Amino acid sequence: ELNGLTGEGILVGIVDSGVDYFHPDFRNEDGSSRILRLWDQSVNGNPPESYVTGTEYTKEEIDKALALEETEGRRLVPSRDFSGHGTAVLGIAAGNGRASGGVNRGVAYESELLVVKMGNARENSFPRTTELMEGIDYLVRQAVQMGKPIAINISFGNNYGSHQGDSLLETYISNVGNVGRSVICVGSGNNGNDRIHTAGQLRQGQTETIEMSIGTYETTLNLQLWKAYADEIEISIETPSGERLPTLSEKIGTQRYRAGETNLLIYYGKPGPFQVTQEIYFDFIPKGSYVDDGVWKIRLIPQKIVEGNYHLWMPSAALLNPLTHFFSPTVDTTLTIPSTARNVVAVGAYNARLMTYAPFSGRGYTRGNTQVKPDIVAPGVDIVTTAVGGSYTGVTGTSFATPFVTGSAAIMMQYGIVQGNDPFLYGEKIRAYLQRGAQRLTALVGYPNEIVGYGEDVIIRLH
Repeated sequence: ELNGLTGEGILVGIVDSGVDYFHPDFRNEDGSSRILRLWDQSVNGNPPESYVTGTEYTKEEIDKALALEETEGRRLVPSRDFSGHGTAVLGIAAGNGRASGGVNRGVAYESELLVVKMGNARENSFPRTTELMEGIDYLVRQAVQMGKPIAINISFGNNYGSHQGDSLLETYISNVGNVGRSVICVGSGNNGNDRIHTAGQLRQGQTETIEMSIGTYETTLNLQLWKAYADEIEISIETPSGERLPTLSEKIGTQRYRAGETNLLIYYGKPGPFQVTQEIYFDFIPKGSYVDDGVWKIRLIPQKIVEGNYHLWMPSAALLNPLTHFFSPTVDTTLTIPSTARNVVAVGAYNARLMTYAPFSGRGYTRGNTQVKPDIVAPGVDIVTTAVGGSYTGVTGTSFATPFVTGSAAIMMQYGIVQGNDPFLYGEKIRAYLQRGAQRLTALVGYPNEIVGYGEDVIIRLH
């Protein structure tokens, strides 16, 4: 039943690094743009109504730019995708393959497109959380205003949160998922085989020691320890030189210590409006150029234990020196945020040539095993897709598995809503159908599991 579905009548939206709007795959046969709106949060000047940053370009403005010679056109609409990430993602979800005579066509290749280029983080804010929230908000509002269903792709993630879907960002995404006829697909990240997560179980009277290496030339590092707020612990830290810092206990505000050439800031967080978990945040700030390298030891000393489980995360390994890692890492619960949000489709990657999971793909379940994540996996190794400049390139990562599922959601919505087979085929219903229809990967036993969720997205194969 899925043959002949093209995404027509459905919006595909991305919040990413932008798009090369000159690329033939995002243009119609007559050369006009398939992009209805492009909000570049990094170009100041003319923000969309009710927002304060960036510039919004309409299809009319983009078409005017496309009618000009490229240098002139790019002056008129000066939005660029410098990394090529957003261009590659959008090509998989919805490129029409015009630059390759239809060979390298995306999934929902006749859908209309909405693009948000994320701006840089504002001062004193977590990495681009506000920008991402505003981008999603904008896409959903545009779809409601246009009266069209939308499939939203988020190939972005970080480790700032408890990994059980209760961060402010994820609570927001779960709520916005109830607005309009939408589905939100989020990549599970590429931390699966990086040593940036560890976990354990605290027991009364037993001190737990976590050893970690900080590599040379690390200019900054932060750690987050997440535990149940009901559990009370003290923390003892030993530096690479063997110095033991005073034992930390729960106090209001930030505690500061000098450890060799490193200033250490520790903050015991409070539960938030949406979470009963507690974060203890460690910030390693060099006094000179670099954090003290070598083996650091963090001892957790139980005072009163009710639940006992704890997790520690470093930032994404891509931001760290290769020698910065935990000595006893845990591969499970390496999904990035916001893929742990409740009612999004969390997408991991598999290798379609070998028919096996990709070891880099972020694994579930969510912290405390509260949700089965990822929901599904899609091809994410050596994928050919659109590149800045009008050509194609090979890409690997969960960022590029996610748009296969976003495109699949778009063609499912076309079948249900546009063609009238099921006017309620959006949101959680799409997620349920994707889970039920998923194909099991031969090398793995037990479904769902924390590596591939319910299995591979079969719709793209049927399509």
